[in-house]
Amino acid sequence: MAPPRTSTTLDRDVAPGVHRLEHADTNLYLVEHDDRVLIVDAGLPGAWPHLVEALFELGHGLPSVDGVVLTHAHFDHVGTARRLRQRWDVPVWVHPGDARLARHPYSYRHERPRWRYPLEHPAAIPALGRMALAGALTVRGVPGARPLSEARLPADAVVLETPGHTDGHVALHLPDRDAVIVGDAVVTLDPYTGRRGPQIVAGAATADSDVALGSLERIAATGARVLLPGHGAPWTGGAEEAVARARRAGAH
Repeated sequence: MAPPRTSTTLDRDVAPGVHRLEHADTNLYLVEHDDRVLIVDAGLPGAWPHLVEALFELGHGLPSVDGVVLTHAHFDHVGTARRLRQRWDVPVWVHPGDARLARHPYSYRHERPRWRYPLEHPAAIPALGRMALAGALTVRGVPGARPLSEARLPADAVVLETPGHTDGHVALHLPDRDAVIVGDAVVTLDPYTGRRGPQIVAGAATADSDVALGSLERIAATGARVLLPGHGAPWTGGAEEAVARARRAGAH
C-alpha cells in the first residue's frame, strides 16, 4: 500500500459566504459576514499555514477574524486553536459540555476500542495515516476557551445542541444561507471505517451513539439544503435525506 499523502483543498462558497478548508480529510469552515469572518472548527495542526493562506486569499487579515467556534473539542477539531489564541489573541468558544475536553483533547469518551478499527476496517488506514501526518498525535489543548454563549456569531446563525458524539457537541445553522455546519454530528466520511455517505461517526470516537442518533432530529428540523460536515464532502441533498441515511446506517 502506498503511503498516504496529505492534501489540502479550499472550496469557496460551499454555501453563500461559507468556505471549506479541507486538510487531511478534516474540514474547517470560514464564514463571512459583513466585512468579518468566523472560523468554525480548527482542524489539525498541519492545517495552520493553509488556514492563514486561505484567510488572506479571501481578503481577511487578523483584524477581521471574530474568533473560533468549536463544534466539539476532539483533537482533530482543535489542532490550530491554541496557535490562533496565542499568536493572534483570537478567542476560542466552546460549549460548556466540552470545556474540559478543549483543554485535554484526547480525554474523550468512546464506546468501542479505537485499536480495533484499522483491523476491522482497513479502508480507513489511508485517512488515519493522513491525519497522523497532519499532527493528529501531537495536538495540544486550548487553555482559556470561552463559553459558546459569548461567541460573536453572524446575525443569522443559530446554535443547535447536538450531543452524542461528545457531550457538548453543537451544530451551527445558517438559515439565510440554507446551510448547517454539523461538525461530526453527521459526516460523509468516517475516518475510522472509511465509509462514505451521511452517517454518525463510529464508536471509536463517539461517546453515545444512541444520543447522537437522537440529536439528528434537530438537524433534520432545520430543513437546510446543505450540510457541511467535519469529515467528507458537503452534502447538498437536504438535511432530512441526510438524517434518514444516517439513521439507516446506524452505529458502528
